[in-house]
Parts: sequence; structure tokens; C-alpha cells
Amino acid sequence: MSYFNVRVYGLLINSQNEVLLSDENEFGRNFTKFPGGGLELGEGLIDALKREFIEECNAEIEVTGHFYTTDFYEKSSFNDSQVISIYYLVKETHPLQLPFKTKVFDFDKDVSQSFRWVNINNINENDVTFKTDKAVVSLLKKSIT
Repeated sequence: MSYFNVRVYGLLINSQNEVLLSDENEFGRNFTKFPGGGLELGEGLIDALKREFIEECNAEIEVTGHFYTTDFYEKSSFNDSQVISIYYLVKETHPLQLPFKTKVFDFDKDVSQSFRWVNINNINENDVTFKTDKAVVSLLKKSIT
């Protein structure tokens, strides 16, 4: 059975022109993506993104604008669904209280997620795992030139 998998992600860019990335391990696999996740039934996109930031980053955010919506076919890496991802520019309402890492997949004991800031001037498509995130990295780099 095929179905749509709607995902929503936030591009949080700090005053040093760095974007927040999430390194994760799920289903026995390491991957890097932007903070965010799946839309739940009955939930709006922005409510979903706010919920995901609270769940993942323990942070409240404000959405400042739409950045990108998937415009090509992408099959999920984890099941038979077709992924549709929506990316928003966001800002935190209070400074983030996260233990930021500098190395990829630098997980604390019994935690399968860590966060890193990566300068947009230095980021490249290989810094993220999934096809749509790679497209977003390319667009981010074009937006700052």
C-alpha cells in the first residue's frame, strides 16, 4: 500500500549565519536532517512544526516564512510512503538550551539525537542525508549569495 507521508521542518538560522542540524539514530541508521518531523492527523503544518521543536529541541519557535515544499518524487527511506516535505524559516522565542555538538553523531549516553550549528557558507549537500534536505541546502546556499 502506498500513501503520502507529510513532513514539516524548520530552518533555524542564528546571528552567525549558521543553520541548526539534527543528527539522529533511528531504526539502526544514522542520519542528519533539519529539525522537524511528521504531521499527525488533524494537525496543521505550523502546529506540527511547533510541536516537533518542543519535542526535539525543548524550544518554542515562531514561523517567519515558507522556504520550500518538495517538488519532486521522493520515496521514504523507512517505508513505502511518498514523502512530501515543507520547510519553514523559524526563529526561537527564547535562546535554545541544548548541548550543541561540533562532531557528527556525537550522541550522549542513551540519547540518539544531537544538534549542531553549521555555517551556511560552509554547508554542502553531503552534510545532510535525505534527498529533499539536499535540495534545501542548495537553495539555502543560493539564498545567501
